[in-house]
Amino acid sequence: MLGSYFLDWRKDSFWWLLGVGLIFRGSLFFFAPQWSEDGVRFLWDGELLRQGQNPYLLTPAQVQEQLGAGAAVYLTQLFEELNSPHYYSVYPPLNQLLFWGAAQFAQGHLEKGYLALRLLLLLGEVGVFSLLCWLFSRLGLPQKQIIFYWLNPLVILEVVGNLHFEGLVLFFLVASLAAMSRQKLGFSGMFWGLAIGMKLLPLLFAPAFLFWKQTRKSLGFWGMAVGIGLLCFLPLALGNSWQNFFQSLQLYQGKFEFNASVYYLLRAMGNWLVGYNTIGILTKLGMVITLAGVIWMSWKRSQATFEGMIGLWVQLYLLYFILQPVVHPWYLLPGLGLSVLTRQWAFLLWSFGAIFSYQAYSQNPVQEQALFLMLEYGLVLLGLYLDYFRKQRTTNLER
Repeated sequence: MLGSYFLDWRKDSFWWLLGVGLIFRGSLFFFAPQWSEDGVRFLWDGELLRQGQNPYLLTPAQVQEQLGAGAAVYLTQLFEELNSPHYYSVYPPLNQLLFWGAAQFAQGHLEKGYLALRLLLLLGEVGVFSLLCWLFSRLGLPQKQIIFYWLNPLVILEVVGNLHFEGLVLFFLVASLAAMSRQKLGFSGMFWGLAIGMKLLPLLFAPAFLFWKQTRKSLGFWGMAVGIGLLCFLPLALGNSWQNFFQSLQLYQGKFEFNASVYYLLRAMGNWLVGYNTIGILTKLGMVITLAGVIWMSWKRSQATFEGMIGLWVQLYLLYFILQPVVHPWYLLPGLGLSVLTRQWAFLLWSFGAIFSYQAYSQNPVQEQALFLMLEYGLVLLGLYLDYFRKQRTTNLER
């Protein structure tokens, strides 16, 4: 029966599949997030905003020191579960607006805070489902491909389960694509600006838009994108918010390592050559290579079709993550969602392989094992071969 469903997309399958995905997500609603304390930081920042404080001006440790014995029970409860109490917030103001909304709903109760965040993220997931199905129809692709995102265990666990906002980033990106496909370039730029406001990484697509024939001279696209982007980050102009925000981003980029691929190989070479961890050099080198690669790839695809532009976005995400020193599983979700529109394998196989990285959380402190890294990135290499090196490969990506 299940097999016949996947072979024959019935008229009622949209609602049937939507319901199945919602049931899976709903089953996680009343459990605390696993393997990630990010949700606690979201609620911490939101609670500070609810109390009229700027979450960028003080670290959680400084806040607790100031409050001392007068700290509210809820803030103390959150503080004890934070994994980065000595770092300023790295979440952009648009995220903070949602955190504030969750804190208003929670009113000092952790479980209600989790519930509010999950409801927000679930709405975004329903939006992603609907827009992807619409884009499948627009591109003449079988809508049943939605299962590769909608029923993907990594997606279900990391968005609604572990409260990561990459799901909302994907929503804004596919909304941008939907508007672009209808020649509504102003709305497309607006949604891209909102994606940047949610997470900075979609800035990666700026060279693609600058070179692409459809958007490079569009005043509506650029006016909306720049205007919305500036509006989203305007709160960072308050006090030293922008300095603390970017200081934490720089520390994050130059200190942490997790689930990397090419970076780990380069680090091993550096240790062999100079005898110490060359993370400071390698992160800068990775940024330079990424930027050069993004510009070159975007220039090469300046005449791409709409389908080709989606394929370029997927390639840019792949380039970025392959060179990064930190690749948490949830980072992959926007690339995965976009890749189902191109019928590619790399991100799909990576989403299955990334589950191996959870093994590291079984030990305290977190400890990675080479075997699981090899299994994960073996799947990624297989996906890259299937997408870019297999003979007689034909895809809209190459148009």
